[in-house]
Amino acid sequence: MTTKTRKKATFNTLEVSQVRPLTEDSVEVSFRVPEELQSDYDYMPGQYVALRATIDGQEVRRSYSICDAPAAGTIRVAIKRDRGGLFSNWANDNLAAGDKIEVMNPQGAFTSKTHMTSLNNPEAIREEVEKIEAPHLVAVAAGSGITPIMAIAQTILRESSDATFELIFANKSGGDVMFAEEIGDLKDKFPTRFAVHHVLSREQRVNPLFSGRIDNEKLQVLLEKVVDVNNVDEWFLCGPFELVQLVRDELSERNVDSDTVRFELFTTGKPQEDAGQKGREVELDPDGNNVTIGFQLDGLSGTVESPDKANETILNAALRVRSDVPFACAGGVCGTCRAKVVEGEVDMAENFALEADEVAAGYILTCQSRPKTKKVLVDFDA
Repeated sequence: MTTKTRKKATFNTLEVSQVRPLTEDSVEVSFRVPEELQSDYDYMPGQYVALRATIDGQEVRRSYSICDAPAAGTIRVAIKRDRGGLFSNWANDNLAAGDKIEVMNPQGAFTSKTHMTSLNNPEAIREEVEKIEAPHLVAVAAGSGITPIMAIAQTILRESSDATFELIFANKSGGDVMFAEEIGDLKDKFPTRFAVHHVLSREQRVNPLFSGRIDNEKLQVLLEKVVDVNNVDEWFLCGPFELVQLVRDELSERNVDSDTVRFELFTTGKPQEDAGQKGREVELDPDGNNVTIGFQLDGLSGTVESPDKANETILNAALRVRSDVPFACAGGVCGTCRAKVVEGEVDMAENFALEADEVAAGYILTCQSRPKTKKVLVDFDA
C-alpha cells in the first residue's frame, strides 16, 4: 500500500450561505466557495474541514466532517452542541447567513477505498465505483458520527447503479436523529439498495433489538441477524471511542480484514487542554537539559529548544515559533498536524488518524509526539 498524498492544510475566509436546524441541538452550516477557490475545496466524501474563529478573545479551532456529496461551490458541515463545548455552542447560537469564518481546505482519510474522488470529475467517480462489482458497504454511526457517512452513502448510491449501503445508526431518541429527512429520502429513492437500522437508547421500539445502547451482546446479535458480515466489501465506523473500538474488536474477532474497516472518532473520551494558536510558554533549562526540535514547513526551516522536564509535544514547541503550523483537534483524531520524522526518535502517545503504512513510513501526529532523542527533525511538507 502506498502512503496517501494529502493536501497542505490552509485556511481561507468563507461566507456562510445558510444555517439550517437539524435537531434541537444541531445545525447544518453551508459555506459559499468562490470560483477561484473551488479547486482548493475539492474533496472526497468522508473528509472534514476545520473551522477557526475568535470567541471571547480566544482563537478556537474545531474539525467537522463534510455532510454532503461533493458539489462545486458549496461546503456543508453539521455542528452538534457539546456540553460545555465553546465552539459548538457558539456556532449553534450565533452563526447566521452572511457571516464570515475561516475554513480549512478539506482533509482526512476517512474515505472509501473505492475512491469517489473529485467533485469536478463525476465520470471518474463512476469509473472507480464500477471497479467493484455490486459493492456492499456497511456503516455503524452514533450521533453526529452520521455526518461523514451521509456524504459517503449519498455519493456511492448516486454514482453506482448496483452498490448497496446499510446503516446502523445509534441515538438517544428519534428527536436526536440528525439528517432524519435525508435518510428517509435515501430510503425512498433507493428502496432496494439502502437500509437503515435505528437503535435508540432511550426509546422503546417494537423490536427490542433496536432499543437500548449498543453493547457487546447487542452488537453480536446485529452482526448475526441483521448484517451479513461475510458479504461486506467495506465498513465505516464513526462515533465515540467506546462504540468504534467495540465494533472494531468484534470485526477483528470475526476475521474481517482490517484493510476493509475505515474508522473515525469525534472524540477519544479523554479530557484534553484546548490548543490555541500559540503554544503554551515554557522556560528553558539553564543547565542545558534541552531538546532541539527542528521542522520544515512551507519550504522554510525552523528550530526551537524544548526543556526535557516540560515533556511538551512537537506541535506545542513548533507553535511557539511559527503560528501557522497546521493543526485542528490537537487530540490525535483528525491528522491535520501530520509530519514525517527525518531525524531522531519520538514517542507518539495516541494515534486515531494515521494508517499503519503511514506510521511505517515515518509519519507522526505532532500533537501526540514527544522527543525521545536530544535532536528531532520533522517535515510538515512531506
